[in-house]
Amino acid sequence: MKLYRKHNTPARPFGSGGRVRRGLAGFTMVEIAICLAIIGVALVAIIGVLPRGMDVQRKNREETIINQDASVILEDIRRGVHSGTDLTNYIFGITNYSTVWVASGNVYVPGPTTVVDGYGYAGSSLNGASSPFALTNNANIIGLLSTPEFFLNNNQAINFGGGTSNHVVAYVHSLSGPAVEKPPQDNSILIGDSFSYRVLCVNAPPAMDINSVGQAYGQRLAANVHELSLTFDWPLLPSGTAGHIGPLIQRIVVPGALLPSNFNGQDLYFYQFQSFTNQP
Repeated sequence: MKLYRKHNTPARPFGSGGRVRRGLAGFTMVEIAICLAIIGVALVAIIGVLPRGMDVQRKNREETIINQDASVILEDIRRGVHSGTDLTNYIFGITNYSTVWVASGNVYVPGPTTVVDGYGYAGSSLNGASSPFALTNNANIIGLLSTPEFFLNNNQAINFGGGTSNHVVAYVHSLSGPAVEKPPQDNSILIGDSFSYRVLCVNAPPAMDINSVGQAYGQRLAANVHELSLTFDWPLLPSGTAGHIGPLIQRIVVPGALLPSNFNGQDLYFYQFQSFTNQP
């Protein structure tokens, strides 16, 4: 007996194992090229953003360190710290650019208009002459950072008429941050890798009109109230100059006398924030 297939029923192709063979789909070369182009554009955008994000993160980290260090340095200067040697691991250099003025306000002539005194851990250079005075303890460091911006020849920290103006700059390895960046002064490798910055220290009497408040009262007020201002510039470059980040300025008002002291011929100054004087 023969079986006949209906003419309106299409034949079904069978493959091996009796499975039905279906048509295979795939990507064309054009589609692959378009996908690669899209991925490439996305990668270029991501690679361009990553350095900027890392740079912002670095700047935020450095600014956080500066803010933390500022509170420590401001408090040590305000309290007139004498004891300890911990600051010698961080403040490795101080320079004072001093200029002598006459009562008329002109720079003193004859003689050098500006004297440069540099202080370091191993010794100092005072207007070109070597000195054994060194930054070997906190008292020497704080005493220099507290140098008044203006004082008369009798060491009064007040700018009436002639006197001397001081521009005190400190060079600092960061106090805060990773422990690996906290070098002793004799470790050149760690010193070179640590984050460093420059600080301008200003100890100035309050701004006032001496004629309106009275000569005697104004002098007493200027002798017993000071504005302590620290200006931070970073990062510190190998040439000794600071980079273009910042500046960041921290200010506080310190009540009390700023009294001079002398150590082995070096003039130092310390805030006595619980002492007041009637001397102008």
